[in-house]
Amino acid sequence: MTLDINFIKKFEDNFTHNVNLSNYSWFNLGGNAEYFYKAKDENQLIEFLREAKKQNLKTTVLGAGSNTLFRDNGVKGVVIKLGNKFSFTKITSKNILDVGAATLDRKVANYAKENNVGNLEFLSCIPGSIGGAIIMNSGCYENDISKVLLSIRAIDKKRLSVIEIKKKDIKFLYRGTNLSNDLIIISAKLQGTTSVIEKIEKKQSDFIEKKKSSQPSQIKTCGSTFKNVSKGKKAWMLIKEAGCEDFREGDAIISQKHCNFFVNNGNAKSSDIENLINKVKKKVQEKTGVNLELEIKIVGEK
Repeated sequence: MTLDINFIKKFEDNFTHNVNLSNYSWFNLGGNAEYFYKAKDENQLIEFLREAKKQNLKTTVLGAGSNTLFRDNGVKGVVIKLGNKFSFTKITSKNILDVGAATLDRKVANYAKENNVGNLEFLSCIPGSIGGAIIMNSGCYENDISKVLLSIRAIDKKRLSVIEIKKKDIKFLYRGTNLSNDLIIISAKLQGTTSVIEKIEKKQSDFIEKKKSSQPSQIKTCGSTFKNVSKGKKAWMLIKEAGCEDFREGDAIISQKHCNFFVNNGNAKSSDIENLINKVKKKVQEKTGVNLELEIKIVGEK
């Protein structure tokens, strides 16, 4: 679509056209964003959303890209990414951290450790950023973000204002929440506990080692592809039971170390990953009667 020249000029320092999204996904795949905007700060972001609304420009918010598959045909409208001013961590009062939505989870875990704040060690083994972790209610090894979240600050895209939402007003689901798609999380308050660095380091190290022993690393993947059904019905168990471990589509394969991790083995296309997902989903349904739900997000034009 063609945009008003004044709109483009107003945001030209951080607004671009035809940006390759493969650089923003851990799969290293995807077509182009029609437009791409990196938000400088929350005031500019609100102003951008106001002007984008006048242009009827569809908006898609991107976090760290750790669980996002962009389709080969790219994304229409504008992809919004939060800039550096949304990446921060500070202690506001005893064991309470104020964290920017673009801050990587592991950086929050390390900051907490350096300041003797415990109970946030699990964040060291969650890929992605805090904003995405809240939306997904991310977690590992019996811990998840809902257990440490106090509140969020978010921009309401419809009202074009910043609102605060307390934990009690958020419904947390398994790998999800009831937060509206009209919200862009910009920061959050997390509750830690008093601890000592040695204890925190030990706990953090245990989490990381546990993850390394059971999950592949240094490959092009977006982590767990499907949600677990229940404690007794893990997605990887169902994939294995259905005999899908050796399935592949082009250069899209399933990790031999953890069969709920789908991998771009070098020259896959997004469509290969999506076809592999559908193939496995169908086979698991046929063999076990279970309809697997996606944990990763698939975004873009078919």
